[in-house]
This record gives sequence, C-alpha cells and structure tokens, in this order.
Amino acid sequence: MDQFKAMQIFRAVADCKSFTQAAEQLDLPKPTVTNAVQAIEQQLGVRLLQRTTRKVSLTVEGAQYLERCSALLNDLDNLNGLFAGDGRLLSGAVRVDLPERLAHLYVIPALPEFFQRHPQIQVRLGSNDRFVDLVGEGIDCAVRGGTLRDSTLVARRIAAMEQINVAAPAYLARHGRPRTLDDLRQHTAVNFFSSQSGRDLDWEYVDADGVARTQPMRSQVSVSGTEAYLAACLAGLGLIQMPRRGLGTLLATGQLEEILPAWRPAPLPLNIIYAHNRHLSPRVRVFVDWLASVLEQQSVSE
Repeated sequence: MDQFKAMQIFRAVADCKSFTQAAEQLDLPKPTVTNAVQAIEQQLGVRLLQRTTRKVSLTVEGAQYLERCSALLNDLDNLNGLFAGDGRLLSGAVRVDLPERLAHLYVIPALPEFFQRHPQIQVRLGSNDRFVDLVGEGIDCAVRGGTLRDSTLVARRIAAMEQINVAAPAYLARHGRPRTLDDLRQHTAVNFFSSQSGRDLDWEYVDADGVARTQPMRSQVSVSGTEAYLAACLAGLGLIQMPRRGLGTLLATGQLEEILPAWRPAPLPLNIIYAHNRHLSPRVRVFVDWLASVLEQQSVSE
C-alpha cells in the first residue's frame, strides 16, 4: 500500500474515531484499515491513536501527524484538481462545516441542485456550532457568524443577519413580558455557552447611541447548539436572541413572540471562511461560489 493511501486511511479513522466506521466509509476490509495505521505507527516509531473498546482517540503525536498529513493530502488533491478545466467533470470531496440551523434550513435542501451540476463531487458536511480548526481538521471551508479574529483565515462576507429577541408564549404567560432593559433583571434567559471557553455568552443589545452593549442574564439551562437553543426557548425555558432568518413561520404562527424590539442585538455578520494559505481547488471554489449564492438568496429577512 502506498504512503498516500495509508494517510487517507489514517485520516478517515481519526475523523470517524473508529476503525470499523472508517472501513465502512472507505469500503475496505477492517484488517486493511488496521494494518495501514499500524504500518504508519511502526514507520514513525510512535503511537498515533489510543484504542479502547469504546472509542479511538488521537495521541499528541497523532494530532500533529493528522494536521500535517491532512495538509499534504489536500495539497495533492488540489494539484490534481488544477487541470480539471479541460472539459472533464470536477470530482473529489469537499469538506465543509456549517452552523446546524443554516445547514438544516437552507444548505441541505439545496444540495440536489448542486449535485445536478456536479455529479462527481462528494460533500462531507459537518453540522454543528463549535469552533473548528480548518487546517488541523482538513476542512476546506466553513460558514460562521460573527467577526473573524483569526488572521490565518480568509472571510468572504455573505450577509449581515438581523437579530431579534424572542420568547415563547408559555414563558410570557408565567413571567410577564419584559418592556425595558431594567425588566431583564427579573427574567431568565436560555444561555449559549462558547465551545472554546465554556463561558456563557452575555445578552447583547444596541443602546440609543448605536453602541453595542452586553449584560449577563440569569439562566437555568445553557446550551452550545442553535437547535437546542431554539428548542429550549420553545419549551418556555427562557428568552433567547437569534437571527430573524428562519424564524418567520414560528413568529407568524405565534409559537414565538418578539420582545424588546427597541433593544435588538447588532446584526450578525455571516462569512464563508477558509485557510489563508490554502489554494482553493476548482471543486472547492465552485462549491464556495454555490454556497455563497444559496446564502445570499436567503439574506432578506423572513
């Protein structure tokens, strides 16, 4: 087995955290997958993976090796893709990570149209709200809201999403409707905690002078994903702040009600991001352009 094939197998095992799942994904016998990883470890003289009966995890050396081998595999893939402009169909995998709500509402429903244009491209789509290491995890592009602070990444601005404060009728029936910022002291929020720091994010609003402000909120439940965040609000567990986009039906049917319209959070920038030092292969570039067009079509608030 050649070195690049073994590296591809190792990356699949690291991604799946399972030899069995990696073998199924690659359509290879499990012994072939196990032997490939063992051969790399023997060649390097270090253990790359910790194996237990329940899971597989990276060692420190394994994480370092994954970062470097992912970069090499991506570079090779991109090199092969440079010459796909001769009339051949673009092919290969695009690894993308999306916020779960955007993925479920907009991107996944639109994927059939993308595959009609590019039937030989495969999309490996991660759907979560955690911070991802694009280079270390071998991800080609991601969509994230907020201001980009990592200088090693490039951000392609898609939209600025209007945000609103909302509550479920069940919550308002029990606790009343807040009408001023001072009223928030008597209310409970569903808090959203950072996947990086573990800290609950503060309530945000723009004051009368147009300055963005924050204040902490009491909470009985904190979550780290947008679907759980919305579900907790619908269950009457507290107030939340979310982009208006995607809430249109819930607001129209009365399942959610806007509160404190004079003190909304600032609009949330929406960006497609990718590594600064990574050349976008033709297949990644067409996917990024398509993804941008899908999200731009949804930029008008519902």
